Amino acid sequence: MDVFLQPGDFFFGDELTRIRTLLGSCVAITLWHPHKRIGGMCHYMLPTRARPDASAELDGRYADEAVAMFLDQASAAWTSPQEYVVKIFGGGRQFTQWAPEAGVRVADRNVEVGLELLAHHRLPVTAQHLGGNGHRQVILDLWSGDVWVKHVDRTEPGPSTQLHAGAVSQGA
Repeated sequence: MDVFLQPGDFFFGDELTRIRTLLGSCVAITLWHPHKRIGGMCHYMLPTRARPDASAELDGRYADEAVAMFLDQASAAWTSPQEYVVKIFGGGRQFTQWAPEAGVRVADRNVEVGLELLAHHRLPVTAQHLGGNGHRQVILDLWSGDVWVKHVDRTEPGPSTQLHAGAVSQGA
């Protein structure tokens, strides 16, 4: 199965699944269980909901709620969240030529909160490609746990960077 995540989407599935998304200032977190070959990806847009309603369902548009969705899925699969391979991508600054401060604030805050949440829940990040300018395409293959990232930096002329996230551990 091939799943494409729109902004705010969350998907958790089995080894027959490939998950894709396209990120700008948003962030994607991937979790993959190496023994059960299950996992998922979120594509969050903002760090947290402005005024969360206690009765509202979890919403993948927000980092804190997307991480809670992962924790729920891990529990439902009778696994511990710490058994998963965790990777994080995105937070690229968009349209910096028109509104530099706004583009930096949203992107940087998304990255900062994502990393804080993962650390808070003791989910060690094994690979990341964060920050910078431009956008990223991210693909997670649940049969292998491989994550592929293509980064297009709109401020630099020339070819884009294509990375295999198993080998990436660059900082923000």
